[in-house]
Order: sequence, then C-alpha cells, then structure tokens
Amino acid sequence: MSVKENVKSYYGGIAKKVSEGQSGGCGCGGGSCCDGISSNIYDIEKLKSLPKEAIVASLGCGDPLLFAQLEAGETVLDLGSGGGIDVLMAAKYVGEEGKVYGLDMTDEMLVLANSNKEKMGATNVEFLKGFIEEIPLEDEAVDVIMSNCVINLSEDKERALAEAYRVLKSGGRLAIADIVALKEVPADIRRSAELWAGCIAGTIRIDEYKSILEKVGFSKIEINPAHLYSKSVIQQLVEGKKMLLEDFFDEKSLDIVDGAFAGAYIKAYK
Repeated sequence: MSVKENVKSYYGGIAKKVSEGQSGGCGCGGGSCCDGISSNIYDIEKLKSLPKEAIVASLGCGDPLLFAQLEAGETVLDLGSGGGIDVLMAAKYVGEEGKVYGLDMTDEMLVLANSNKEKMGATNVEFLKGFIEEIPLEDEAVDVIMSNCVINLSEDKERALAEAYRVLKSGGRLAIADIVALKEVPADIRRSAELWAGCIAGTIRIDEYKSILEKVGFSKIEINPAHLYSKSVIQQLVEGKKMLLEDFFDEKSLDIVDGAFAGAYIKAYK
C-alpha cells in the first residue's frame, strides 16, 4: 500500500469514528489531548461556535489562522481540510463576500466536512475532492493558501508546493502549519516515532523546506518552529493514544528523539 493510500485509510477511519460519535484521536501538536485536538493549538473561545464533529476530527499541529491574516472578501484554500475546522473558522474572517475552499482526498472526511458545513450554515464554503499535488482550481484562483500538518505527508512536496504557487494570485500568501525535523534521527528510531505520531512521517529539515519553497517560486519565506516535541510531549502523545512509551523507546532512544521534531509556522509569498 502506498503512503497516499495509507494516509487515506488512516484519516478515513478517523472520520468514520467521529461520524459514529466516537472520539477522533490525539492531534499532532504538543500539549494534552482535548477532544481530538491539542489544547494549546487553538484558542478555545474560537471553537465554541463550531460543530463538535469538526473539533474532534482535528489532527493538526498548529493554527494557521494565527498568521494567515485573513481579510473580508478574500478567497482561501485549505489543503487537506479534513473535518473542516480551519475552513469553518476562516469562513468567519472572509465573510459572505469571501470564499473558502477545503480540499481533501478522503471521501469520509468530505462527508463529515459537508455535514459540519450544513450545521454551521456556512454559505461561503465549498469542499472539493482531490489531491494537493493536483489542485482542481484554475491558475491564480485564491488569495491565501492554508494547510495544517498535511504537506509533510505528501510523497512529492515539490509538486504540492508548486501547485499551491500556481493557484495563488500574484501577491498571494502561503500560511501553513507543518511538522519539521530539527535534527537527524537514526532510521530505526524515526520509524518508532512514526508509529506514535503518524504526522512525523515525511518530515524534512527547515533548510530543505525553504529550498523547495524557493525552487517553486515563493519569496519572503519564514519558517518558525512553535511546538517542540520534547520528552514530556512525546509521553503525553503516546499515553493519549493509549499506548505504552516503553513499547517504542528505551531511555537512550528517547534522548535522541527529544526535540528532534517540531510543529512550525510557515509563511511565504508569491
């Protein structure tokens, strides 16, 4: 099974659980789990008007709306929109004169997202089925592109980011939260890490990320680590998934992975 098929299967399973009234699972961000999200990622006040199903399906590593600086009337695209949490919050910022697209490849997530859209009564939202490497929009169609812990899962990050660049208007901006690698980790320990936090799969170093962004045309690039995967965060994430830390790491391995990954805020312009 390819990485893409694994991702579809994993997130499709989460969407199905949420639709059936079960908890989604811990997110990728640091901190304690709270209904499927990490409590230090989002401002809880901003979530109060959202459907519970959008919140519990969230598996992000940050809040891209913190630095997206959305304005009324803008058109926004969220790559890998999942249950729609970031799309529905963005819809409030752009207002009825604006538009927010959510793109996802997983049928179950799209069903859940559209259900949450109906519950919110959001008329300026549209969820699209597709891949982030093949965005189903015209050139220069959007003002802002957001994403939350999704680009790192792509097997072809250059193509995904080139597509993002293509659909952005001139002067448009990229505002994404993603996982980055801060130091090298031996392959066997990295594989263990991926078992307790699937979002770590595919992570690259900050310099590699910046190089790809520059190659596809972006400028004014900022990559700022915000949520560090420290020992204590690792322990919380593992326990939140009802797993045992000792099943993954001995003390030496835990020291190696301590601080090796972080949720980062990435901003760039076309």
